[in-house]
Amino acid sequence: MSRDILLKERWESLITLLSNRFADGEKLDLDAIIYLVGLQELGQVHRRFKKDEKLNLMHIAICRLLEPFGYYEFDFFDDDGWPHYKVLEQLPALKAGEQSILMKEAIVQYFLEKEVIE
Repeated sequence: MSRDILLKERWESLITLLSNRFADGEKLDLDAIIYLVGLQELGQVHRRFKKDEKLNLMHIAICRLLEPFGYYEFDFFDDDGWPHYKVLEQLPALKAGEQSILMKEAIVQYFLEKEVIE
């Protein structure tokens, strides 16, 4: 099976699983899934977040998701428990579609590591 077909199948399976679990079956988009990863990584799921904190959650998620690709490295947790990352390599200039594929690959890999999907 080609890598693209496998990614597509895993992505659709993940979308269905997460949408059923967190959105009553309403299809989650890429940003929503990135936000969920940020919540998971922060570990403070039972609180309300301000707008700037929501953006920070997405930043945490992106750093964590792209860490295995060599773009970021975990640095430390601050006094409030928020993880911080350092940039190892600048992201290449990607077109919107290429960015989407990179993030989908990273998200699928993340949930494979967490053993949420196979």
